[in-house]
Amino acid sequence: MSSPVIEGVVPILVTPFFEDGRIDEESLASLIDFNIAAGVHALGVALGSEVFKFTETERLQMIRCVVKSVNGRVPVIINTGATGTDLGVHYARMAADAGADALMVMPPTFFPVGADEILDYYKAVSKAVGIPLILQDIPQAPISPGLALKIADQCENVEYIKVETLPVTQKVADMAAAVKGRLTIFGGAGGAYFIEELRRGARGTMPFCSQPREFVDVWDLFNKGDIAGARKVFDASFVGINRVSGQGGDLFYHVHKQLLVRRGVIRSAFVRSPTVRIDPLTQREIDEMLAGIVATPVAFAGRS
Repeated sequence: MSSPVIEGVVPILVTPFFEDGRIDEESLASLIDFNIAAGVHALGVALGSEVFKFTETERLQMIRCVVKSVNGRVPVIINTGATGTDLGVHYARMAADAGADALMVMPPTFFPVGADEILDYYKAVSKAVGIPLILQDIPQAPISPGLALKIADQCENVEYIKVETLPVTQKVADMAAAVKGRLTIFGGAGGAYFIEELRRGARGTMPFCSQPREFVDVWDLFNKGDIAGARKVFDASFVGINRVSGQGGDLFYHVHKQLLVRRGVIRSAFVRSPTVRIDPLTQREIDEMLAGIVATPVAFAGRS
């Protein structure tokens, strides 16, 4: 059975925690329902989910909870990138066995490695699983358009690439010209350049999960040819939150989780340590910005 083509809006789920740092599975299920109700095309677990702060047990817990809560309604993408090939294969098999529909894999980043080593890494992961792979091009480990095409040609499960190396819009254009449809291109970076990426050949984005309906609206309007309408929704919905959340460090986790709390989707905005400390003035600015999105906070009621 062939895998469904993944494109469109694929939010990366934040991980809701209790105040003591445990994964809040009820809030996670509520978050998943919130996104699917908004019309998203798939859901992901990745760096935006704080996976690098998980224990091995929690990594599997998160995958199983997401797969169970999604229950086949949309494809589930799990980030299984690792610092070593054997570990990457282990994470890939773990996610595939737990029900992931596709895997997103960044190159090893702990030590710089060359193109041949990166190719060998992806070959090993591709051979280990029978589901689609998404290459993840990031500033710490960029994947050139030529290397992306070489990996795709030699790894039958590689079907997608998420482009996040700066300058993102130019990299998307260069990637689209090089791969000529061999790979489906996604944008990243929180969806900050969604429209520009679509114009240059991207077929989707992987933003945060706090504003799924607005991202779906931009996607729908763009694909109807209403670029002005898409731009109007984008500017009204995302410019303010991008300005505040992009001020430094991992402030974006706090901002998006606080918005989800304000919307009544998750119970707590707790972010695991280490994380930025928010000074009172910045918190006031966050509160003012979020009040413009959700005027009256909604109490968390659990999964409906």
